[in-house]
Amino acid sequence: MRTHYPRTSHLPWSPGATSDDVRMTDLAALTGAEVVVTEKLDGENTTLYADGLHARSLDSAHHPSRTWVKALQARIGARIPRGWRICGENMFARHSLAYDSLESHFYGFSVWDGDRCLDWDRTVAFLRDLGVPAPPVLWRGVFDAKALRALKLDTGRQEGYVVRPVESFPGVVFGRRVGKWVRPGHVATDTHWMHAEVVQNGLGPAAALWAVRSGAPVDPAALATSVATGPGGGGAGTGSTDAPAALATADALDALGRGGDDRLAGVLAALLHGTRRTALAPALTGPLGMPLARRVADLVGLYPALHRPYPDEERRAGLARMALAADLSVLHTLSRVLADTPEAREQVEWSALHAEEVREPAGLGEAFADLAPEAGARCLAQAREAYALGRVTTADEAVAATWRWRSGDFPRLVQLAGPSGSGKSTFGRGLPGTATYISLDDLRLARGSRADQSANEDVLRVGLDRLDAALVPGATVVWDATSLNPRRRSLVHAVARRRDALVTHAVAWIGEDELTARNGRREHPVPPQVLASQLHRFVPPYPGQAHRTWYIGTSGTVEDRA
Repeated sequence: MRTHYPRTSHLPWSPGATSDDVRMTDLAALTGAEVVVTEKLDGENTTLYADGLHARSLDSAHHPSRTWVKALQARIGARIPRGWRICGENMFARHSLAYDSLESHFYGFSVWDGDRCLDWDRTVAFLRDLGVPAPPVLWRGVFDAKALRALKLDTGRQEGYVVRPVESFPGVVFGRRVGKWVRPGHVATDTHWMHAEVVQNGLGPAAALWAVRSGAPVDPAALATSVATGPGGGGAGTGSTDAPAALATADALDALGRGGDDRLAGVLAALLHGTRRTALAPALTGPLGMPLARRVADLVGLYPALHRPYPDEERRAGLARMALAADLSVLHTLSRVLADTPEAREQVEWSALHAEEVREPAGLGEAFADLAPEAGARCLAQAREAYALGRVTTADEAVAATWRWRSGDFPRLVQLAGPSGSGKSTFGRGLPGTATYISLDDLRLARGSRADQSANEDVLRVGLDRLDAALVPGATVVWDATSLNPRRRSLVHAVARRRDALVTHAVAWIGEDELTARNGRREHPVPPQVLASQLHRFVPPYPGQAHRTWYIGTSGTVEDRA
């Protein structure tokens, strides 16, 4: 069933309203609600369905500016549920405003299940999985007319903004819960755009990323450019590219029906598999964000393991643990494409057969939602390990097996990891509720010099003894050391296991250029050759190697959690 997109009322302070427009005169339906304010784009209102599309008019005829969005609908239509519709803006043709760096020629701003508009967070997640970006978010919070009036837009580049509730709502209240602010004189042309020559709006580097998410044919060169030029990215961290592997991986994932971030992560991992995992995540964080950048890096780090023989009696547990870091079907697809010997290909196929049996119990993630955050994290991590070992097969069994940790009466250990100057100590010292802070640098300083590495084993022994004494039920302890590789981290883990502690890895993961610059500004810089050695030895933890993992980026904050 085809449905008109409702007419959006102007907010009372919108200067672009004309005598023909509808104004909101009562803001009561927004008062007290959490709202999201998105940029109003200057395009053509368009609605996509599983089996077609239309512009605002249900009988909209063909126009050259609609060819691109028709191709998009053909790619993603099969993944739109029957009865759902995506409402958005076709940005292919220039109207009154010119755009030169769009992420896509179509932006989605609402998703409807019948007569109900999905909540904003679910909308964004659903659109992303289809390969459709949402408009930029300008503000989010409890509705505040004064704050919205104070928003400053560049009216030479921005048409306005739209306010909607974050929560889901029925279509019958649309007129009272969705409003817009439009710049004065927003129609700045004498001839309607449909009757003029089509002038195409420009795409920016990120458009190649969204194209891959949507299932479009992969352009390896454009993709490499998009990740090399993203804000804060730094293509310097990425090495050579493998275009044939990227194309083959895209074809293989298409055969599996995979799209969205799964397709993008697999294709990027294939394209950039020649780059060290340690350098890859920081290089990709700018254009992708840390969560997806980390996924790509983990795929690159894990795929060679599937080329090697593995004891069958341990394979299921190993795959279940890998699944915490990577989607197993994407991982096997990548490993299959990059296998360069018959023996490696045979190992991948054998692993893929075992992977078919790895299915986390339904409802496991929700089974501990009613617990305090740290108790819930502990129980979930212990349940996943029990599943990997074959000790539980259902969520109910997992709840029963983790009963001892539900009270939260256990010690907490935050183990920092990262090269010198990566910001881990600043992050660690800022954590609230810390009872004990154990810094190996501080212990060296107490012996005379924090730079003195001659007594490292003695310093480590003293630190571990202090850790053992500090890990008492309810206490939070921070361990501050580089902890660059699994062997060094395992010494701390052994103490934590003995004290039954919740272990959190806090991994400071930033690029070499940024690290070098920071080291030069430090009060106590390490010699360049030492920093280079640390980077060479740094093996960032994978998800599942502690009860939980925080990834700290250049911002100095947690940018990804696992």
